[in-house]
Amino acid sequence: MKKLEIKTPITIYDSVSELPDDVKVLMDEAVKIRKSAYAPYSKFHVGAALLLENGEVITGNNQENAAYPSGMCAERVAVWQAGSRFPNVKIKNIAITASSKENPVTKPVAPCGACRQSLSEYEVKQEEDIAIYFMGETGQIIKTDSLHDLLPLAFDKSFL
Repeated sequence: MKKLEIKTPITIYDSVSELPDDVKVLMDEAVKIRKSAYAPYSKFHVGAALLLENGEVITGNNQENAAYPSGMCAERVAVWQAGSRFPNVKIKNIAITASSKENPVTKPVAPCGACRQSLSEYEVKQEEDIAIYFMGETGQIIKTDSLHDLLPLAFDKSFL
C-alpha cells in the first residue's frame, strides 16, 4: 500500500484591487453579467467571464428553470459559448463571482462539480492550464493556476 497526499496550491487576493489589471477587467465583466442572471428560484446569481487567447472575452450567467435539473451554471454557459464561437482558441483565464438576494456572499464561491468536469475537458483539450479566479460578491478572491488544482484525478478522454 502507498499513501499519496494531494495538495491544492492557491493564491488569495484580499480584494479586486490586488488582481492583475487584465484580471480586474475580467472580474468586472463577470460582475456585470452576474447581475442579469436568471435565478428566480434560488436567488443566487453567478457570473463568469473567460479571457481567450485571441483577446475575446466571453461571458455567461446562471440560467434557472422550474424543472431544476434543466438549469445551467454560469461557467458552463460561458465555456460552451466560447467552444461554439471560437472552437480552436485557448482559454487563458476565468473569473467567477456570485451573489445572493437572500444573504451576503463574502467568501469565494468555487465552481460546482459539474462545472469543474466541464472546464477540465477544455483544459485537457487545449493542453494548457486555465487560471481560475473566483469570489463572492465582496471579499477575497482565490486563484488556482489550473482546473486540475480543483479537480485532481479527473476523468478525461484518456479513459475512453
